[in-house]
Amino acid sequence: MGTITPRTTKSGVVYTAQIRLKRSGKVVHSESKTFERKAIAQKWMTSREAELQRPGALNAGPDPLLSAVVTKYLAESAGPMGKTKRRVLEMVSASKIGKLKCSDVTSIALVEWANTLECGPATRLTYMSHLSPVFKVAPAAWGYPLDKQQIEDARLVLKKLGITAKSKERTRRPTLTELDDILKYFRATEERQPGGVPMVALIVFSIFSGRRQGETCRILWSDLERGRVLVRQMKDPEKKATNNVYCDLTPEAMRIIEAQPRMDERIFPYNAPSVSTIFSRACKVIGIEDLTFHDLRHEAASRLFEMGWTIPHVAAVTGHVTWESLQRYSHVRQTGDKYAGWKWLDFVTQAAQPPKDSRARVLQLHGANPDRTPSPRYGRT
Repeated sequence: MGTITPRTTKSGVVYTAQIRLKRSGKVVHSESKTFERKAIAQKWMTSREAELQRPGALNAGPDPLLSAVVTKYLAESAGPMGKTKRRVLEMVSASKIGKLKCSDVTSIALVEWANTLECGPATRLTYMSHLSPVFKVAPAAWGYPLDKQQIEDARLVLKKLGITAKSKERTRRPTLTELDDILKYFRATEERQPGGVPMVALIVFSIFSGRRQGETCRILWSDLERGRVLVRQMKDPEKKATNNVYCDLTPEAMRIIEAQPRMDERIFPYNAPSVSTIFSRACKVIGIEDLTFHDLRHEAASRLFEMGWTIPHVAAVTGHVTWESLQRYSHVRQTGDKYAGWKWLDFVTQAAQPPKDSRARVLQLHGANPDRTPSPRYGRT
């Protein structure tokens, strides 16, 4: 016979239905589940007791620790898995919740564990999202007693309580004054160190192309094709391995590409993380707050909307698949092109006209004296 026990939590009163079956005075089976309503708890308990009376129902299968199941999931997942998901699951495996047996991982245990995570609501949501597939795979594939309803209930409670939440969408855009300060800073840097990463060209290209720094640093000269470019490994949550997509190039982006020296099979042969790091450090030095290199992609998309481009036309440049993902870029602050006649576009496309001597071509791109010996290229890959 089962029992129903009311409990008071932060979200209100919940009801835990517990079933304990005895044989010859010994408990041979025990399980519990928590519900928000007593009537639902009673219904589940009655149904579950009937199931346990069936022949063979008490032949218990394996009940390993959650950490062992997560490890098995990581080892046997044949498809590509992102670094973030793998790292999150490894941390879950090593955490307190990972030391529980599968049958003990209830919605209550999951909520309590999520509350102990020292991170923001968006990061907690990431943990729960990456853990959910384990609950779906384990019972069907390996017969482990992980109840997917438990994590679904936990995710609902965490959302209602505000413990998890989606990350806030960024709307930060650089002003022309901020860009002028940044580009002056990097121009001076390139004059002092002509062999470094050409940040001026990369920044201006990002504003007119809408490409992420990782995509920019993967573009090959052979990827160019009649006003468009093959963007390799474009970010897509549904396609983790290979997602190569052709995207249109704006006339300004094409001008910048044509002005680059052919030093490598890649147009911009630099290390993408270094580009982002160098940009962030420069903003800190200059005193520009809350601006990242990725915000230049936001600026590129917003500029096109301000110029009156249609959604399909903008998507053809940025590579966005749905209107929802483009919507945050459509906050039009003005009409027309605020970059019309922008001096930095002319600087990048004119200063980089390649001379015959290959060494002088690189130095001229960065505004340096060909007679000087360049320093080692930082960030080059």
